[in-house]
Amino acid sequence: MKDPVTAITGITYDRESIEKWLLRAKHCVCPVTKQPLSRNPESLTPNHTLRRLIQAWCSSKGVDRIPTPKAPLDKIQIQKLVKDLDVPHCYQTTLVKMHDLATQSERNRTCMAEAGVAKAMVMVIKNNFKEGKTTCLEEALRVLRLLWNPTMMKPLVGEDLDFINSLTWILQLHNVKMVNEVMPLLKLTIEVVDSTLFGSLRLEFFEEMVRVLKRRELSQQAIKSVLHVLIEACTLGRNRNRIVEAGAVTELIELELEKPEKNITELIFNLLAYLCSCADGRAQVIGHAAGIAMISKRILRVSPATDDRAIQIFCVIAKYSASKGVILEMLRVGAVSKLCMVMQADCGSYLKEKARDLLRLHSTAWNNSPCIQVYLLTRHQR
Repeated sequence: MKDPVTAITGITYDRESIEKWLLRAKHCVCPVTKQPLSRNPESLTPNHTLRRLIQAWCSSKGVDRIPTPKAPLDKIQIQKLVKDLDVPHCYQTTLVKMHDLATQSERNRTCMAEAGVAKAMVMVIKNNFKEGKTTCLEEALRVLRLLWNPTMMKPLVGEDLDFINSLTWILQLHNVKMVNEVMPLLKLTIEVVDSTLFGSLRLEFFEEMVRVLKRRELSQQAIKSVLHVLIEACTLGRNRNRIVEAGAVTELIELELEKPEKNITELIFNLLAYLCSCADGRAQVIGHAAGIAMISKRILRVSPATDDRAIQIFCVIAKYSASKGVILEMLRVGAVSKLCMVMQADCGSYLKEKARDLLRLHSTAWNNSPCIQVYLLTRHQR
């Protein structure tokens, strides 16, 4: 405990933990006694005796002494800080102080959100974009992420593309730290933006997303965020063509060849399945020297979700882009053998059905091939 407080039920909790509980719990009751509690944090009483005992114990054991808690924030203090953003000589110190306050506790973040700090941060980011300045931009991005609430943010950033354009401009600065901050924020923005605006996303936006994918020095969270953004944008058919035109398919294959963590692989295959619904996307998968082989390799090695997307990709390729060379390539790199293995593996019946349909589609070309082990062909009827 850093700041012990006692609820009206007589039970003592750490302030930040119980305030989170009061804020998020469906039924606002004491976790121990199950008696009703007020959601108002002011109903909690500081337990000074216990705090002093904890501090004394820390000192006696050589543990870093917990600091004496500061007085809780109120809206008046926060509103003064927001006004200080308009004072040039206070601008930088105010943003740094806001970031420090936001990282201290859930209560601070709630108070700051209610006082309009999130709206102020959106304006700071937009104004930096318009003026081409980067002063304390990183702090503003961090504060906004800490205060993010989808319901609150939708009217601030979800009704036009101004905020997305501002974030895209920051990506073009090629500052690794800021890109790591911007990408999760861009993911959150795409999730709340009006879907009718997706059609207004330009090719340059997707080209920037692909450039971010190429940067291996970025955090895993930033890479995942890029993939989430592209998947959200794929809900509109015309965006799939733009993403393919931006060169995403090649970069996705190259990224997967580096054997990323499981959830990144699932996102990559989800996105590839969307992009293969258009002819140019399929052409890029087929045209990549490792495209079909990589997809085949991941089947039965990652997760059922990946298996589903991989077989879906093979289905659209086999149905709509099945030249003689492609059919032989699938045979040569082991894709056909993998489909036979799916029919024998302990996986969903719907996957086995999809694999069976795909094998039947080109059975004339694949039947009796020396590239397929006999045991894979004899266990199930074709």
